[in-house]
Order: sequence, then C-alpha cells, then structure tokens
Amino acid sequence: MSRIGKNPVIIPSGVTVTIEGENVTVKGPKGELKSKFESGLEITANEKEIVVKRNDESIKSRSLHGLYRSLLANMVEGVTKGFEKKLEIIGVGYRAVANKNKITLNLGYSKPIEYTAPQGIEFKLDEEKKNIIFITCIDKQLLGEVAAKVRSFRKPEPYKGKGIRYENEYVARKAGKSAAGGAK
Repeated sequence: MSRIGKNPVIIPSGVTVTIEGENVTVKGPKGELKSKFESGLEITANEKEIVVKRNDESIKSRSLHGLYRSLLANMVEGVTKGFEKKLEIIGVGYRAVANKNKITLNLGYSKPIEYTAPQGIEFKLDEEKKNIIFITCIDKQLLGEVAAKVRSFRKPEPYKGKGIRYENEYVARKAGKSAAGGAK
C-alpha cells in the first residue's frame, strides 16, 4: 500500500470539492482548480477529507495512487494558501521590471526579453533588492513551468555565476583559465 496514498487529504473550511466522474474541481478563497484523473482509482470526498482508494493491485494503479493523492493535496493547498517561487538575478546590469503577469528582463543581450505568463501567474519584485523575482500562482505545476521558463532565459553560468537562479540554488563553480602552464 502506498504510504502517501493511504493518507486522506484534509479539506479546510471555505474549500469545496466536487467530483463528477473523472473530473475533480476544488474551489477556495484564492480561486478554482480543475483536473481530470484517470479511472482505476476511486476518489471520494466528504466535508472534511478526500480519500483515494485503489480498485485493484495492478502496477499502474499502485503507481498512480500516491501521485493522485499528492496532486489533490496540492490543489487544496493552492486554493487556500497559493504557491510562490523566488528567482534571483545575479550579474552587473541584469535587472527586471514586473507588471502583474508580464515581466521584462535585461540580461546582457542586445534587446530586453519580454515574457507574458499564462493567466493565473503573477510577478512581483522585491522592494529593497530589485534582483529577486517573486512568482505566485495557485497551480503548483504551472508555477514550476513558468519559473523554469524564466530561468531558461539566462541560466547561471559556472565561471562567474551570473544568470537567473532559484533562491538558494547551488551553482557548481569552475576555475577559469590558468595563467601558468603555457609556453616556456
């Protein structure tokens, strides 16, 4: 039995869960999330909790058991608290300008990069330090995709560490060219 899958998802007050066949809708104070789950698992909900049960012991249903429970837990957490990722811009002259779901990045290229995020994503900059980007969303998967896309515009390079990185991301540094060892 999946250790994650057998735990019920607690539904906080103010959140409603509706299950119609394979479609699950979670509504809360921050918004609404919908998702479609394959058959093979039974998803039931009452006022207090969501329970995911397997119909059989096939490899597919065993592997999806914990996954579906985690996805449902993320949906409930997203509509109550929301999710946030922090990206850090490191480099001389690198900066960003954020405006709701649009961000403009100056990253050392000849032209600035303008990126408009999908609906539901919101960009903010740190007030004190303008080099930290806060990305918020209620959908954890969409948030991860957008954060990875923004990071891909200028990944951290290993020599000076310049670029966009996740907060507290470790970048392995390489030594530069060696002055010794050339022609004698």
